[in-house]
Amino acid sequence: MSQRFHFKASLAESTLPEMLSSIERFRVPGVIEARNADTTKHVYIRDGFVIHAASSDRADSLGEYLVRQGRLSADQYQRVTKELRTANERLGVLLLKRKLLTPHEVRSAIREHISEIVWSLFFWREGEVSFSVGDFHGPEMVQIQLPMREVIVRGIRAAPQARPLVSRLGRKDTVFEATFGWEDLIELGLDGDETRMLELVDGKRTLYDLCAEGPLAPAENAKLIYAFQVLQLVRRSAASAEADPLKVQLKSQGEARGA
Repeated sequence: MSQRFHFKASLAESTLPEMLSSIERFRVPGVIEARNADTTKHVYIRDGFVIHAASSDRADSLGEYLVRQGRLSADQYQRVTKELRTANERLGVLLLKRKLLTPHEVRSAIREHISEIVWSLFFWREGEVSFSVGDFHGPEMVQIQLPMREVIVRGIRAAPQARPLVSRLGRKDTVFEATFGWEDLIELGLDGDETRMLELVDGKRTLYDLCAEGPLAPAENAKLIYAFQVLQLVRRSAASAEADPLKVQLKSQGEARGA
């Protein structure tokens, strides 16, 4: 890879969604490397798409993912793993040859597996992350195209805790206004709840109001507002006070509703 620029930050100070959004806006190719303890994960980006992701954690392997999803039994995975030790082939190819999955199922599984690796980084609260700008070549790398903006929304929604993300929105009386264009909505393909949440942002409702009045549990509504802010679909109103740590209790989905 011909490297031209290298950016490094701590996940305690910055967030991956914000980094991804900046990369998407400038449409620069490159590789994100995230390190936490003994785990290293890489996310490959080109033309505003995530095209591949890899992890050093065995639990993040495609085979382990297929077993967790119930698409391979533990016995099938064990047999294929033994064969991989002697065969000079990739797991996906062996799954096809052994007729354990169809080509469509393998392709779908790879796409979902790559998404899961990327989204897992949204859960990290510690570690170092870097972005190396430059084109890269990986002939052995199965490439897909995941739209970065969609990755950001889905990853934020999947985050197990809202508080680390929501704390970056400001105070509970911070007011948000809409800044999106209709083309943004078509590109993102927001679902019904996400669209209703975005429509509530009117330059008058506070963050507390939006969390309480949105279509989902308060914590889930707050995550959507954060996603919209990261993607520059909404922004803090100029009339709002400077951002302070959010002083509102938000319970995650599955807990009692309330803010």
